[in-house]
Amino acid sequence: MIISEMAQLTKISEYTLRYYEKKELITVSRDARGRRNYDENDIEWIRFIQRLKETGMPLRDIKKYSDLRAEGDQTIPERRVMLETHRLFVVAEQQKWTQNLCNLDAKIEYYATMPLTTDQTKF
Repeated sequence: MIISEMAQLTKISEYTLRYYEKKELITVSRDARGRRNYDENDIEWIRFIQRLKETGMPLRDIKKYSDLRAEGDQTIPERRVMLETHRLFVVAEQQKWTQNLCNLDAKIEYYATMPLTTDQTKF
């Protein structure tokens, strides 16, 4: 499939797909006319990259993971360690966001129970 179809399917812009290719996060085959030709494996790989980004993995780490993936199955242990390490980061972020949400809920509850006054400058 061509880049516009991949962009529509993955909901990732053509610009971003080109950027991923430029940064060597993805390698895309080309047809006889030089157009990008994405396949099913590319779809899953691009979606995985997007999930890593959404969980806060830096592009340099995604690039390292991508390079290891390109080297083959012998790098699976190293890739697993990378994912396990990143998982610890995600759990810590999740705990931080949970605490932040609790703080927001407490403040909202506080405001909900206080009478309205002319001085609304208290946080």
